[in-house]
Amino acid sequence: MASKPSIPKGTRDFSPAEVSKRNYIISIMRNHFEKFGYQPIETPSFENSDTLMGKYGEEGDRLIFKILNSGDYLDKVPTEQLQSINYKQLTGKISEKALRYDLTVPFARYVVQHQSEIEFPFKRYQIQPVWRADRPQKGRFREFYQCDADVVGSKSLWQEVELVQLYDSVFASLGLNGVSIKINNRKILSGIAEVIGASDKLIDFTVALDKLDKIGEDGVKKEMLEKGISKVALEKVQPLFNFTGTIQQKLEKLTQLLSSSEEGKKGIEELRFICDNVSKLGLQKAILDLDVTLARGLNYYTGAIFEVTAPKEVDMGSIGGGGRYDDLTGIFGLKDMSGVGISFGLDRIYLVLEELDLFPETVTTATKVMFLNFGESQTFEAMKAITELRNQNIKSEMYPDAAKIDKQFKHAERRGIPFVVKEIDGSNFTLKDIQTGEQLQLNLENLIKKLS
Repeated sequence: MASKPSIPKGTRDFSPAEVSKRNYIISIMRNHFEKFGYQPIETPSFENSDTLMGKYGEEGDRLIFKILNSGDYLDKVPTEQLQSINYKQLTGKISEKALRYDLTVPFARYVVQHQSEIEFPFKRYQIQPVWRADRPQKGRFREFYQCDADVVGSKSLWQEVELVQLYDSVFASLGLNGVSIKINNRKILSGIAEVIGASDKLIDFTVALDKLDKIGEDGVKKEMLEKGISKVALEKVQPLFNFTGTIQQKLEKLTQLLSSSEEGKKGIEELRFICDNVSKLGLQKAILDLDVTLARGLNYYTGAIFEVTAPKEVDMGSIGGGGRYDDLTGIFGLKDMSGVGISFGLDRIYLVLEELDLFPETVTTATKVMFLNFGESQTFEAMKAITELRNQNIKSEMYPDAAKIDKQFKHAERRGIPFVVKEIDGSNFTLKDIQTGEQLQLNLENLIKKLS
């Protein structure tokens, strides 16, 4: 007996309607990426393992899908070692390639490998799937698309200003109101750690602080103490646990808190420049907010850090993020190549639009008109008309078999096709609106006008 077909956990099939909706989001992103001067690239689905491993921290490395070597993948492992070898040693011997974990590290590899062909500063966008061996849950999948926009070869903070505008433009076109673009700066986090005497605990400090909205003030303090951060340090950092006010008010509080840290003051000035100019230029729909607890991507972010959250009425978490990295290409030998980039979470954005009912009805309408099939006597005339309609970019088709008329009508209804040509009489066509039942007698010219 054949086994019941299934797909791996954390992956999904997409129906025609779902693909149409995803393509709608992607088309809007692509339009704005190119409007802002970003150029498209693509990289392979899998990379050499040494390209990816060690770039995302220990936790990230565990989430990378490894690909077994083809053929006898145990061939390179001596038999006597199989009993005693640990999994890390074994992985290196049986797997030389891995599915990409994100688009950023492959992009860094691309820049280094093609640096002689690239005109810097280089603005690129990339829309491709990535894979992570994560625990599946709402809005989190093992296979999902990332939609990235990055600039490399420029240290200008105007790039950060522009990326905030890019986020805002995309979400405005999607009709998504109330999106919050949170911003912070790695230098500010370093400055805080320096001021409280915990520079050697920077990662532990920021990882715990990043959980403030999830585990609360007491939970964060407990985790910091467990990581070896002193009670005295926690007293100094107390203002961060109630960090409210406008962006300008928050910057003033930070100026006082970080008055003894040169690194921290640099971060404040960078944030001030970005926020002031975004404010002067204005945003269409999104809200820019300074969040000092934001601490994503500390393994490679060196300046501004972004995270985008969905409107408050949707429980979804982040739908985008990014930041400035001063030396990401350095991991592949190209030093001092500063860059900054952002990512859109396509799958989560899809879920948000679905929950808020923001997809236009026309997005899932594929075929505009279907010609009923009355047998050989009319099929040629129907195909002539369909050919002309298609030449006018009107999506049209003919039911392939001369089945019962009722069956053909039901087929059109189930597929959401709005119009049916139910009869051809010489040069005239009887067009029926399935929703209203209205019928019109039209020649080909007027049929095209009606359906355009």
